[in-house]
Amino acid sequence: MTAATLNLSQRFPAKRAFITGAASGLGLACAEWLAREGWRLVLTDVDEARLSLVADSLAREGAQVAAAPCDVRDAAALTRLVDDAVSAIGGIDVALHCAGVATAGSFTGSAPEDWQWVFDINVHGTVNSCRAVVPHMQRQRTGGVIVNIASAASFVTNSHMSSYNAAKAAVVALSETLMQELAQHDIQVTAAMPGFFRTRLLESARGPEKTVAGARRVMEDSNLSAEVVADALLTAVARGQTHFVYPGRYRTLWRLKRLMPAYFQKLVPRLLRR
Repeated sequence: MTAATLNLSQRFPAKRAFITGAASGLGLACAEWLAREGWRLVLTDVDEARLSLVADSLAREGAQVAAAPCDVRDAAALTRLVDDAVSAIGGIDVALHCAGVATAGSFTGSAPEDWQWVFDINVHGTVNSCRAVVPHMQRQRTGGVIVNIASAASFVTNSHMSSYNAAKAAVVALSETLMQELAQHDIQVTAAMPGFFRTRLLESARGPEKTVAGARRVMEDSNLSAEVVADALLTAVARGQTHFVYPGRYRTLWRLKRLMPAYFQKLVPRLLRR
């Protein structure tokens, strides 16, 4: 057990976590990380079959896990799921909102339906998840932690990704607003902005095949696994970090954009060509 892990478990001795998008990628990696540390898990994903396999696998490893399929666009169903979980285990200490999808394509060439789809899941789904857990955390003496998964695309706003970039930027803005509103309730909010790592995100991506294929090549060439990102993320969360940008080269870009936004916009095309 690392010092950061011990810190998180000491802060929340009941060790209760809720994770959306838990059937694959970062959500699954976080679930596995917390399960190893003895956390009780409530998992959800729109992929019922894969979610069931994940829950069975974690249970065989000795984890205390409950899983129920849910589409994060369904606010009422998501709230019922969280309410039922709280009734069963007494509360939610850490909520990781990992459910998300990807879109690609030029602004003029992208379909309005794709914009609606990516915002419904990535933005409204995150809002729905926050609405479901916040009232319970507000009533808890220990508060809680909310981790909203955005992306480095929220600030490295390269071309032909306008709908995805905009949706992820909205998640960051939402998270930063909640940081201010929920601090009085001892609720920590972390905006996670990882760069490309290997995941199933692009399996359901919408957009021109050429653009999606290019993104898929970048993802496949990444030497980062979801497990490595999950470890870094949860360590940062345990240390109380409000912004998680990973790996290090993205932190450099994030700081550069904040200091010199006009220069950064000129730099982005050169970075992408490189």
